Amino acid sequence: MRVLLFTGKGGVGKTTAAAATAISCADSGLRTLVMSTDPAHSLADSFDVCLSTEPTDVARGLWAQQLDAQERMEESWAEVRDYLVDVFNWAGADGLEAEELSVIPGLDELFSLTDIKTHARSGEWDVLVVDCAPTAETIRLLSMPDVLSWYMERVFPLGRRVNRLVGPVLSRVSSLPVAGDNVFGATRRFYDQLDGVKDILGDPATTSVRLVVNPERMVIAEARRTYTYLSLFGYRVDAVIANRLLPTAVNDPWFKKWKDLQAEHMASITEGFDPLPVLRAELAETEIVGADRLRAFAGEVYGPRNPAEPMHTSSPMIIERVDTGYRLRLELPFTDRGDLDVGRVAGELLIRVGPYRRSVMLPDSLSRREVRSASLKNGVLTVTFGGSPRRRGA
Repeated sequence: MRVLLFTGKGGVGKTTAAAATAISCADSGLRTLVMSTDPAHSLADSFDVCLSTEPTDVARGLWAQQLDAQERMEESWAEVRDYLVDVFNWAGADGLEAEELSVIPGLDELFSLTDIKTHARSGEWDVLVVDCAPTAETIRLLSMPDVLSWYMERVFPLGRRVNRLVGPVLSRVSSLPVAGDNVFGATRRFYDQLDGVKDILGDPATTSVRLVVNPERMVIAEARRTYTYLSLFGYRVDAVIANRLLPTAVNDPWFKKWKDLQAEHMASITEGFDPLPVLRAELAETEIVGADRLRAFAGEVYGPRNPAEPMHTSSPMIIERVDTGYRLRLELPFTDRGDLDVGRVAGELLIRVGPYRRSVMLPDSLSRREVRSASLKNGVLTVTFGGSPRRRGA
C-alpha cells in the first residue's frame, strides 16, 4: 500500500498534480483512490465529473472522493455538536447561527484523517493519493495526530474528572449547559478512530509527501518552510514538482525577462531542495481538465518513472548509538539557529521551529539520560545523550 500526499501554496496546481498522479497509477494497473482534504474541493473540476463523499468510479482502476465535513459531523460528532449548539443558544445565538458556529474550523481535516486510515487499512487499494489543502492547513492536518495524542494522554482524563466533580455544582448555580459524559465519550471514540494515523503517514515505506511549486519567490519560500515543518513532524518529502514553467518554445522577447527570472528560481529550487528530485511541467496551452489532459501532464512530470514508487529515501529522525552514549538526529532543512528552540521536560524533547512546536516522546533508552549537547548544522539537529541512565527520582 502506498499513500501519496500532495500539497503546496494555493493555486500552484497541486490538485492537478494529485489527479494526474492518480490516473497514471491506475493506468499502470494499480487500484487507486484519490481523495481531497481541501475544503475548496477542486478535484471534481479536475476530472470534470461529479464526486460524492463515497469513492466514485472516474476511470478504469481509479476512484475519487471528496469529503463533506457536515455529513461526517452527523456520523461522528453528533453528541459534541448538539452540546455546542446548546452552548451557543445559551449565549444568545439563534438556531441557525448556533448550528453554523458548531462546525469547528479544521473538523473537515480531522475527518479526512479518519478516512485516510480507513482506506489505507481496508485492503481495497494499492495506492491512495491525497490532494491536501494549501500548505498551512496541511501542516496543521499532519501535526494533529501528535497534538491530539498529547492532549488525550495528559489533559483529557483530568478534564473529564473535573467535569464530573464541578458539573453538578455548576448546573445548580447557572443555566450554562454542562458537558455530559456522553460528550466526553464521543470525543474519546473519535480519537480512537484517529489512533494509528501517524503510524501510517509517518512510515516512509508507506507514505510520501510531494511539494508542488511554481518558479516564484514567495511560493518557493513557503515550500521551504513546509519542508522544514514536515520534517519536524517526521514526514518524508520524496519529490518537488515545479509546475507552470514557461515552455522552451516561447521565444518572444517580451517573455525573456520572465524566462530569465524563472531560470534563477529553478536554480534556487534545484539547489535548495537537493538531494530531492525536482520534476518539471511546462505551462499548458489550455486548462488541464479531463482524463486525457491529466495523462499528458503525468507523462511530462514523471516520464519513465513509476509515480507510485518513492522518489527519494531518507529518515527525517534517526536515533543511533555512539561511543559516548546516544545521538538523535532530526532533519530540519532550511532552519536557522534563530528559528530554533530546543528544551526538555522529563521524558519529552520540546522542539520549536518558528511558530510550530513539537513534543518528541523519547524512547526508554533516552528518557533517563542526560542531554550533553545540541547542535544545528546543515539543516540537521543533533542531540547527544549521555551513556549512563539516571536513576529514577535522581
